[in-house]
Amino acid sequence: MLKTAIVILNWNGIDFLKKFLPVVIRYSSDTETGIYVADNGSTDGSVEYLTANHTGIKVIELGANHGFAGGYNLAFEKIDATYYLLLNSDIEVTEGWLSPLVQYMDSNPDVASCQPKIKSFSNRDFFEHAGAAGCFIDKYGYPFCRGRIFYHIERDSGQYDTRTDVFWSSGACMIVRSEAWKKAGGFDPAFFAHMEEIDLCWRFSKLGYRICYIPESVIYHVGGGSLPYTSPYKTYLNFRNSLFLLYKNLPEDHLGKIMFIRKLLDGVAAIMFLFKGDGKNFISVLKAHMDYYRNKTTLRLKRKEVSDLELISAPGKVLNKSIVYEFYIRGRKTFDLIKWNNNK
Repeated sequence: MLKTAIVILNWNGIDFLKKFLPVVIRYSSDTETGIYVADNGSTDGSVEYLTANHTGIKVIELGANHGFAGGYNLAFEKIDATYYLLLNSDIEVTEGWLSPLVQYMDSNPDVASCQPKIKSFSNRDFFEHAGAAGCFIDKYGYPFCRGRIFYHIERDSGQYDTRTDVFWSSGACMIVRSEAWKKAGGFDPAFFAHMEEIDLCWRFSKLGYRICYIPESVIYHVGGGSLPYTSPYKTYLNFRNSLFLLYKNLPEDHLGKIMFIRKLLDGVAAIMFLFKGDGKNFISVLKAHMDYYRNKTTLRLKRKEVSDLELISAPGKVLNKSIVYEFYIRGRKTFDLIKWNNNK
């Protein structure tokens, strides 16, 4: 069995492959590590480029675009490794990036996944939106990170250079214990893209695993490689998948109240889009809620599956208040200002 399988999911990303894959090969090749590119039905010549220029890379042709979630699920079915390492194609790794992640997983069998420090490729002194220095959610399902809350991104001055347990690890770059992946059931393909890693990590937590941030490993992420951060389709996926996430995973005694408040908050967000003249994102929020209701029957079955998991420890690292309120009303725009005590 291979020790670590680095798997880059590609969809029409030939320019990123040309730019960043040679760096991955340079800093990641050893006898215990395999590098794979799983191709989601690209039409830009990605597979032909890989075949002609990187014979040491294993290419898994998936034939169609199965999204982030479905693509990785299918790819991992074809790989036998102790650890899967999910790596976006628009990431520049650095020398020595891999060993801290693998060593931490080796030393901590109760850890299902961990992520590196994720910094901006274009603004290299700052964290990057998708992961930053470890990831959390609030009680209403809004994700945020050490180093990034909503669109406020901090400069990296070493303030988050300590290892810590987090709620979820970023799908931009995360190493996952294959045993835990299989036990939790992998990604939910219905998410397609965005927040599927939060859903997975919630299940990891329910199964008693920890998720961690390892700052000794550093990478640089372009971000928005598949969908720009301002894309209405991204807005749709984020709002819809937040509802999926909460409905599947919330405990029964919190479900009704939390879902009600989250829907109200989404309504406020939709109205704000409308007031700004952003009709496309307004429609995206409405479409997200319509699709949530269309999928309620399937979601009920998935909620039952999640509830049947062997609950060893309750999910931790959830901010038991609204990050929206903390950020927009109280003006607490950096992680160090967030008060995790509900009375403050």
